[in-house]
Amino acid sequence: MITVESIIKAQMNIKGVVQHTPLNYIDNYSKSYNARIFFKREDLQQVRSYKIRGAYNRIKNLNKQELQNGVVCASAGNHAQGVAFACNALQVQGTIFMPVTTPKQKISQVKMFGGSYTNIQLFGDTFDESSQAAEAYQQKNNAIYVHPFNDWDVIAGQGTVGLEILESASDPIDYLFLPVGGGGLASGIITVFKNLSPTTKIIGLEPKGAPSLKTSIEKGKNTKIENIDKFVDGAAVQKMGDRTFPICKDYLHDVCLIDEGHICQTLLRLYNENAIVAEPAGALSVAALDLYTDEIKGKNVVCILSGGNNDITRMEEMKERALLYQGLKHYFIVRFPQRAGSLKEFVGKVLSETDDIVHFEYTKKNSRSTGSAVVGIELAHKKDFEPLLRRMKERGFFGEYLNQKPELFDHVI
Repeated sequence: MITVESIIKAQMNIKGVVQHTPLNYIDNYSKSYNARIFFKREDLQQVRSYKIRGAYNRIKNLNKQELQNGVVCASAGNHAQGVAFACNALQVQGTIFMPVTTPKQKISQVKMFGGSYTNIQLFGDTFDESSQAAEAYQQKNNAIYVHPFNDWDVIAGQGTVGLEILESASDPIDYLFLPVGGGGLASGIITVFKNLSPTTKIIGLEPKGAPSLKTSIEKGKNTKIENIDKFVDGAAVQKMGDRTFPICKDYLHDVCLIDEGHICQTLLRLYNENAIVAEPAGALSVAALDLYTDEIKGKNVVCILSGGNNDITRMEEMKERALLYQGLKHYFIVRFPQRAGSLKEFVGKVLSETDDIVHFEYTKKNSRSTGSAVVGIELAHKKDFEPLLRRMKERGFFGEYLNQKPELFDHVI
């Protein structure tokens, strides 16, 4: 149902509407990993993600009779923008269901791209809940459902990313890293590469908090995950498509999980060193380089930056997650003796010159000999943690280490 020919047809459909994004050689990353690293810049699309490809191809292939009642879709954001753009460009009425948790920046973008041709409905906490609502709407109104990944026309549209990579590459590609959420992008690119570049090793990346593909492979069937971390919203789905899962299972060379903190660390590096604004899902492929350092030495490597729809209001959270992942930020319950000078002792004798207090919450209780404070400390180096912990215990300040107690950590911080 998905062939190179159908992907070539999709490329013709989207020509003049969807940008042929660059395949950029990235010098600083190439030097860091002793390889030739290239970024496929789908973050530079007009809607700042590859999703416009599949959405436009799907709607473009519909006839007038099919479009009488409009189209409907569900999306965490990027697919919604693609559908909105396509509806506006093709003058088709579209209803778009989005999770309530979708970043406001993405909702605003959908409104901007869709104009008067789109109606946004916020429903549910996850993509899957929004998808159920969209399917119910489709049945009631006899609209055409534009699925974000489990649709052959959508998969074909996403596969055009693979055609462009091969058109732009001057040398054979040894490794290709790409994000996997529902599997539409991966399935389309796999179809291209298994036929036109079969020696390329394609590595699929998932966020650690939403391992739908990894779990399904381990169980031997497409499996729904009940609870997922929605932080990497562009790649966090509870279940892959029934069409995409078999393709990804059979043809991906490897599937790797990336810690959300590692993703945030990568996002900050991309911004600081390369002035690239990536979204969490868009940084998955670049974060994976750290886990394949030995394998990619001397190789030609392509990382697909799938999107750049990042809400600036999330940057503080991303910095926090990055510091926690790097072992540079630690939270404690510190027990202060209720006597004059205890805080001075903590600052002067427990903390080193490079340790910085970045969070402090304390309530004095007169009837107790000690008072507890929640203290966040940022270190200059990861190796400074053990000496800090030792000094806290030796002087009787240590109460609890919160980083390793997620339930308490989430409640207190």
